[in-house]
Amino acid sequence: MTDTEYERMAARFSDDGVYGSPADTAVVSAGAGLAVNIRANVEGSLRGHAWTSGSSGDTHPVTANTSGQTRVDRVVLRLTRSTWQVRTAVKAGTPGGSAPALTQQTGDTGVYEIPLARVTVLNGASAVSVAREELYVGARIRTCTSSTRNPNPVRGEMCFETDTGMVRVWSGAAWKTVYEDSSWLLVDATVSGWDKTADSVLDYQAGTVHLRLGNYTRTGGAVAGATDTRLPVLIPAAYRHRTRTIRTIAYITGARIGSVTIYAANDASRPGQVWLTSKPAIATGDVILPGQVSWAVS
Repeated sequence: MTDTEYERMAARFSDDGVYGSPADTAVVSAGAGLAVNIRANVEGSLRGHAWTSGSSGDTHPVTANTSGQTRVDRVVLRLTRSTWQVRTAVKAGTPGGSAPALTQQTGDTGVYEIPLARVTVLNGASAVSVAREELYVGARIRTCTSSTRNPNPVRGEMCFETDTGMVRVWSGAAWKTVYEDSSWLLVDATVSGWDKTADSVLDYQAGTVHLRLGNYTRTGGAVAGATDTRLPVLIPAAYRHRTRTIRTIAYITGARIGSVTIYAANDASRPGQVWLTSKPAIATGDVILPGQVSWAVS
């Protein structure tokens, strides 16, 4: 079997990455002066080839920056096919630009890289700062944080974010939420002319919003039937439907009904606001009992 044939077979045996999780000490840290340190006793796998930092770790110099602009370098784990060895390396960025792109060549020649960290080098700096970017080998679901997902995922790849509790899958165009820890929050707002007798509570899980609106009593003046009136609720930006207005029913004193309208994020004047619309005249002291409603958030 040739090295190329082995790579083609072994590349899918394991995720590319280091062994562990984001809870571990960073693989890369700032060294003395213009240098970065690779932590000792780290192991990993890249395209089926084993890697270890060894018992003493490693240190890489970082090129000085006299360009007049900030430069962002990348520390990568790199398979070089001319030697079939996996090593860490510092990949210099372009001053004033973003971190350099990963090289992920396939075939008989070239290199294949995955990220370990980003290194910021200010103009004229005598030291560097390091931001974590490790990929971790998972149990077929990669562990990461919300800011360190695989920058080059394949369709169907899944990850678990340790900082958010979210499980996501790459659709080929975007990360989609598969699972998220349930969370809830109060979404009451202060609106003149209304008093609430029960809180409005929003529950969110895995891309779906469930809203239980509160109960409201009209304390201001009467509102004509043809006039819309805002209720004391505001949906936070992260939970608004991007493009669709949401509606539910409301019961009004005197066995009457009206419509409650929840405006989408892209509404020009009322994003996230909740209004009583398509209703009869409202008198001072009337009570509004809205229903519950759910919608999807991408």
